[in-house]
Amino acid sequence: MLRTTLVFIFSILLSFSSSFAQEQPLRVGVAGLTHTHVHWILGREDKGDIQLVGMVEPNKELAQRYADQYGYSMDLVYDTLEEMISATQPEAVTAFGTIYSHLEVVQTCAPKGIHVMVEKPMAVSLDHAKKMAALAQKHNIQLLTNYETTWYPTNHKAKELLEQGKVGDLRKVIVRDGHRGPAKLGINQEFLDWLFDPVENGGGAIMDFGCYGANLMTWLRNGERPNTVTAVTQQLQPENNPKVDDDATIILTYDDAQAILEPSWNWPIGRKDMEVYGLTGAIYADNRNTLRIRMAEGYDRYTEETMVLEERPAPYNDPFALLEAVVRNKIKLPPHNLYSIENNLVVMEILDAARKSAKKGKTITLKK
Repeated sequence: MLRTTLVFIFSILLSFSSSFAQEQPLRVGVAGLTHTHVHWILGREDKGDIQLVGMVEPNKELAQRYADQYGYSMDLVYDTLEEMISATQPEAVTAFGTIYSHLEVVQTCAPKGIHVMVEKPMAVSLDHAKKMAALAQKHNIQLLTNYETTWYPTNHKAKELLEQGKVGDLRKVIVRDGHRGPAKLGINQEFLDWLFDPVENGGGAIMDFGCYGANLMTWLRNGERPNTVTAVTQQLQPENNPKVDDDATIILTYDDAQAILEPSWNWPIGRKDMEVYGLTGAIYADNRNTLRIRMAEGYDRYTEETMVLEERPAPYNDPFALLEAVVRNKIKLPPHNLYSIENNLVVMEILDAARKSAKKGKTITLKK
């Protein structure tokens, strides 16, 4: 009887221990502090789903500046990724350094079974992206690419309406992203030092903002690669961006549709918007929350409906909540989703072709 009772108590304690373990926050490390998107995680409200266990930043002046701003201890800051991993044992690492460094982060983390989320774009080139994808597959880790526009309810509503046939078959998509230029926004020098570097960033506006439209169009087309890529780049602010382009137009063609991507550091007003044109109407994702639908009437008349959308439900409203949910197998993302390796390999193929097209002054045909 006593033995049975002890077994029963032990099973309860074991169950409680297992439940408690499952409720522990995801241990997350940060690789680099020079990308200003790092403020997303440093300034994030503590929701109990992730625990920031360590950071990698050799620039201690920058690390101290952020420590003063956000109140974390400098004991969390390490010189190298290997050192941070050894000391803190993170389950996942988020990369907030140069785009060129993304490959090195995956090369370090993947063999150790540590999941990775990088900021957009996935890599500086298709070659780097393929190496990252191969490592993720070999070591069975999650490799996510985070875009701000992934969290926009309007983009998801636009895709939903398109798939419902609201505006008819898709014919044209126009995506405009950017602002008046990093040098004009008061961004810290540590970010500008590599953002204007054609090696560390892979290019200028064509990379920094061209990736958004490529990501969205590939998603709308459920992973389909374009037939051709044509791009024109300009340098309209040589005094601010002497080494890279600051304005680009990228045209993607498909069998039955076209996309025009307009990444620029010359917009007078910051923007991340998308226009989706079907045979019978158009959908305008004007910003994060405002969406309009225009249905054609006659030659040039139309009816218009405006929607103001609520934020998406958790964890689809926050990159770190989603990272935790994916790593803990709480959700399974659909194929070719916005964060996926599959989508972002196509994005990098498009961006590689766009840079090549702009340099050579000709359309690039992608091999099937």
